[in-house]
Amino acid sequence: MTFPHTVHRFDESSPRALVAHSALQTGRLLLRWARDPFTMLQAIVYPAFMLVMLWAVLGISITQATGVDSVYGTTALITLVGAMFGSLASGLTLRREWADGLLARFWVLPVHRWSGLLSRLTAELVRIAITTVLIVAVGFALGFRFDQGLVAGIAMMCVPLMLGLGFATMVTALAVLSAKAPLVELLSLFATLLMFFNSGFVPTSAYPGWLQSVVGNQPMSCAVDAMKGLSLGGPVAEPLTKTVLWTLAALVLFAYPAVRGYRRAAGTPA
Repeated sequence: MTFPHTVHRFDESSPRALVAHSALQTGRLLLRWARDPFTMLQAIVYPAFMLVMLWAVLGISITQATGVDSVYGTTALITLVGAMFGSLASGLTLRREWADGLLARFWVLPVHRWSGLLSRLTAELVRIAITTVLIVAVGFALGFRFDQGLVAGIAMMCVPLMLGLGFATMVTALAVLSAKAPLVELLSLFATLLMFFNSGFVPTSAYPGWLQSVVGNQPMSCAVDAMKGLSLGGPVAEPLTKTVLWTLAALVLFAYPAVRGYRRAAGTPA
């Protein structure tokens, strides 16, 4: 029996291996998510339907009450909803892979140890980018426009990527901390609460005075305000700075638990 000669040989812990193995596993994850009805529902179908529903039911009332076309706030909000709820769905998929022993099987293969976690975050960014483009396209059909120019519009579409990276890191950490505790499910409830108390529906000033500071500074409101400023016009520096700080806080708090938890999950059965 003869074996083919190795054309490209490099150490599995080398940077070249990290790039190659991460790209391969990123493709695997994207293909799996595309074939998973639950992930597609959470990431694309549900947000697009919600955007149309909010525009049809509340759009005119909100526009008349605030004097600003509601589609700018709701489009920004729903891109964030797609990013966050898609990450929650993939977090549950990660838990299933842990329970099925798939992470452990990958761990014993001659692949770079960092490629599993890096590929997951890379796949999240690709998914968020695709979801954002699709949601903005639906928003354009409802009247959304890049009033501040194309460059500002592209910068606006990068905001969900930035906040989504921090949120995906948090979801990954919670998914691999425990196979039994419903941490991802609890985070889903918290994300739903944030979805209804933010500046995407109405301005922060429309909330009761005691609630305004909470609503105005929660991560979804900061991102929505930055996206509205980059598309419709208005303040950008302050809300964008707050969004960056929220993202950095999530990365600082959850990056190490995500790495440590992923290594433990890959080495032990659920």
